[in-house]
Amino acid sequence: MASADVPFRHPRPAMQLHIDIERWPFKAPFRITGHTFTESHVIVATLTEEGVSGRGEAAGVYYRGDSPQSMASQLEAMRPLLERRPVTREALRSLLPPGGARNALDCALWDLEARRSGMPAWRIAGLDALEPLATTYTVGADTAEAMARTAVSYKGAKRLKLKLTGADDVARLRAVRAARPDAWIGVDANQAYDAVSLRGILHELLEADVQLIEQPVRVGCERELAGFDWPIPLAADESVQSLEDLPTAVGLFDVVNIKLDKCGGLTEALAMVAEIRRLGMRPMVAAWRAPRWRWRRHASPAQGAIWSIWTRRCSLRKTGGQPLCTKRERCTAPMAGECRRRGERRPDHDKGARRMRAAPGSVVASRSCPGRCRHGRDTGPSTGAENPSGSSQ
Repeated sequence: MASADVPFRHPRPAMQLHIDIERWPFKAPFRITGHTFTESHVIVATLTEEGVSGRGEAAGVYYRGDSPQSMASQLEAMRPLLERRPVTREALRSLLPPGGARNALDCALWDLEARRSGMPAWRIAGLDALEPLATTYTVGADTAEAMARTAVSYKGAKRLKLKLTGADDVARLRAVRAARPDAWIGVDANQAYDAVSLRGILHELLEADVQLIEQPVRVGCERELAGFDWPIPLAADESVQSLEDLPTAVGLFDVVNIKLDKCGGLTEALAMVAEIRRLGMRPMVAAWRAPRWRWRRHASPAQGAIWSIWTRRCSLRKTGGQPLCTKRERCTAPMAGECRRRGERRPDHDKGARRMRAAPGSVVASRSCPGRCRHGRDTGPSTGAENPSGSSQ
């Protein structure tokens, strides 16, 4: 046959990329220091290779200027490369900076490999079998009375994280502790204090039996924390974005908060966990503004984490006002996120106890295990049987 008779065929792209942007209004505003959130815009990246698709999503990092549009632009810039040849997760770390865009693509790559291999991501990552881990529920900053009501409404939640703002925080601490004398309590100031003002409320923090203080000071002012023997463990959040920031936290913080949006995905997070532990600190894992299916579908990066944090996903509604499944924090199905995204309810949503069990491929955590930090305070699961997951801001 002459070459002119041979039909021309366009070469099939190595990978096909599809990008969606979703809007998830909150049922009620969520407030932290300097910011009030009323909705979440989430970017969803879908990678398809040889008929198999993997998805990842990201809400980005608000204080670094991540927006759905900026993340979509970063992903679009990757399209020609993805269509020429497959991109590995490790290569992605040098192709995109840490942030939401890389997180969405990295998680899509994990999901794609998990679907193609039939193995959950934690097995692919070479981690030990998942075990339950204590989960912390976040109480947004509000009046003392409103925060106490929220704390009481988290029925079955044994651990709470209170958002502080630097003003009226003593009243908040007293009200929540009075309402929930049974709960483990940590606080997150989101940079609201300096070292002097933090020492000023230290007595009240101890009186309220606070077990963790997260990001008390502004980024760049961490050295203020040096030279004082803090009786409560300190955690870094905004001060540590990715792997390269970890050395600056040594000697100042006891715990590092890992977020996939912040560090740029599960691949970086796994590397961070190993380095955090090598440096003598402890990892925790959080994420809050993206629907939780990305966590259920992937391995937890917190192999060895002291605890995990979830902001209740029933604070989200679909764009059309359709309430999301209010039982999903009890769901035991490994693919529960799929039906939630379609606004459906499944019978197995109601089967789980308040303590969630990790389903195959899931990273949902449930009960707590005894553990002590270097201060002798309860920090959650022991790292003896290193394991999983979380969410919050």
